[in-house]
Amino acid sequence: MRKRRDMETFNLSFLDVVCCGFGAVILLLVITKIYEPVTIQKSQEELQNLLVKLEQELNLIRGESIVLNQTLTEVREQLSENDEKKNRLTGDLTKMQGEFTASKALADDKTGEMNALLTARQSMTEVMRRLLKDYRPKDESTVGGIPVDSEYIIFVIDTSGSMYQGPWNLVIQKISETLAVYPQVKGIQVLNDEGEYMFSSYSGQWIPDSPAIRKNITNRLRYWNPYSDSSPVEGITEAINTFYAGDKQISIYVFGDDFPRGSVEAVCRYVTRINKADRFGNRLVRIHGIGFPTQIGTANGAKFAHLMRKLSEQNGGTFVALPHL
Repeated sequence: MRKRRDMETFNLSFLDVVCCGFGAVILLLVITKIYEPVTIQKSQEELQNLLVKLEQELNLIRGESIVLNQTLTEVREQLSENDEKKNRLTGDLTKMQGEFTASKALADDKTGEMNALLTARQSMTEVMRRLLKDYRPKDESTVGGIPVDSEYIIFVIDTSGSMYQGPWNLVIQKISETLAVYPQVKGIQVLNDEGEYMFSSYSGQWIPDSPAIRKNITNRLRYWNPYSDSSPVEGITEAINTFYAGDKQISIYVFGDDFPRGSVEAVCRYVTRINKADRFGNRLVRIHGIGFPTQIGTANGAKFAHLMRKLSEQNGGTFVALPHL
């Protein structure tokens, strides 16, 4: 019977296998440790590049944000300007609508008056027609009592607040009516009561008459508002001293509503000295007055009426006091 061999648990072959296994593990660890710093360095470089890229993108976004904020500010400013312009245009439109309504009402009133006059004319009897046929006016050189024989006319207009903020539209209307009384003149001039010229390019010289000039005068009057102390003395003095000539027939039209300072008698004496009379008693220029009733019941309003009545009487003119605005 064969004898069984004894088995050794830890023989030489087993030890070889174990040693090889440990050697392989150690080799793997050595290889891993060799390449680990390279991997970490590469990762750090990638992170650094990513950080730089992100910072660049952040700066770009910040720059775009600044540009967008500036654009937004400009848009807001433009919107604010547009709102102001809109409000201003709305105010102008409202004002123009008011003026149009007032003009339309005035036109309706004028139309009614014209219709009434036409009706009255149509109802004239044959006797009235015969009487009018033989009628001849004594003086054809006057309209409404105002002489219209002058070839040159000067307007001296009170541009104070009580006039400009009050009956200014009526002032423009009366100036237009006065110009209509003179179909053709050789020269026109417009000053305020301080002697300031409406058209500085024509200072000290006559404005040639034409329909375009007359239209320019009435258009400029709507916005012409130089300083005024409501005394016509300076304007009358400038008109006489600058424009009088022996070969010219000149009329001065003074438009105003009050006379707050000075003496009526002193002004009349002064105007008499500069607007001298010839041996027949004729003055250098005629002086007419148009009074606007903005100061009814006041001392200044009464003084203006008294002043212009005396000036007109002494200087061959006529004073017309308007009864209402």
